[in-house]
Amino acid sequence: MASWTAEAPGVVERLLKENAPEVRSLARFLRRRNPALVLAAARGRGGLAALYAKHLLEARLLWPVLPLALPLFALYGARPKAPFPSLLLAYDLAGEGAGAAELVRAYRGEGLLTLAFVGREESPLAGAAEAVLPLHLGGAEGAGFLAGLAATAQLAAHLLEEPRLREALPALPEAMARALEGEEGLEVGEGLFVLGPGFAYPVALEAALRLKEAGLRAEGVAALEELFPAGLPLLVLVGRDGVLAGLIPALEGLKAKGVPLFVLSPEPEALALADLPLPLPVALAPELDPILLGLGFHARLAAR
Repeated sequence: MASWTAEAPGVVERLLKENAPEVRSLARFLRRRNPALVLAAARGRGGLAALYAKHLLEARLLWPVLPLALPLFALYGARPKAPFPSLLLAYDLAGEGAGAAELVRAYRGEGLLTLAFVGREESPLAGAAEAVLPLHLGGAEGAGFLAGLAATAQLAAHLLEEPRLREALPALPEAMARALEGEEGLEVGEGLFVLGPGFAYPVALEAALRLKEAGLRAEGVAALEELFPAGLPLLVLVGRDGVLAGLIPALEGLKAKGVPLFVLSPEPEALALADLPLPLPVALAPELDPILLGLGFHARLAAR
């Protein structure tokens, strides 16, 4: 098992505790002044964390989220005009977001609330933003992506009026520790297609990126198209989510066509279809299960 996967539950436990006062303060402010628009600025895996934020904020709060193209700002100084009030979320999981820092300064100068999620508190981005939520990685840089998701979920949980997600959040570190259980290794062969429906889509993209970094063919997808390309197995990442009922018939169709199905899930119905079932021994909430699926993927990839 990669060392950072074992450290990830502790990282998340630490950030949930340390960031709680700032998150509560931010949530109180934003509930009083709902943003007309949320902008998101990030690079690399930070962009996938920003995509998770887009899914959460649009689906649960109905706040529109616009991802910004950092290269356009770097090359041309171009940035969209933002209505007032707006919120800018910036992600720098690796601690070197100088380009994003310049963009944050520009929007902050116009009066936008700027919030940075940072892997290093001394990063340029942390110095540029009005509010900062550190990820408290403690040397476990590999956990930065999942920590970014957890920090985003913590903010969303406190923004929501209903307590469901807020009440589930304290159980996340222990659930992550349980997600590491299981001896099944993930044999990837030449590569995989990775399906992550709904909130799990950013995690599917990150899993595919990890495989590409290892020199394998991989693509992350959010939905199954009729002409799904044959030749590679399909890894399905699905939690305890309402999307499962609509997904089962499509998976049955692919299985009938001979597509090898690998399934990482806590759901017996999904696992029953798998050529390679990878049971996830825990589920929390549709918004938090992607974090468990992401950690479960990396643990099983390392165990192969």
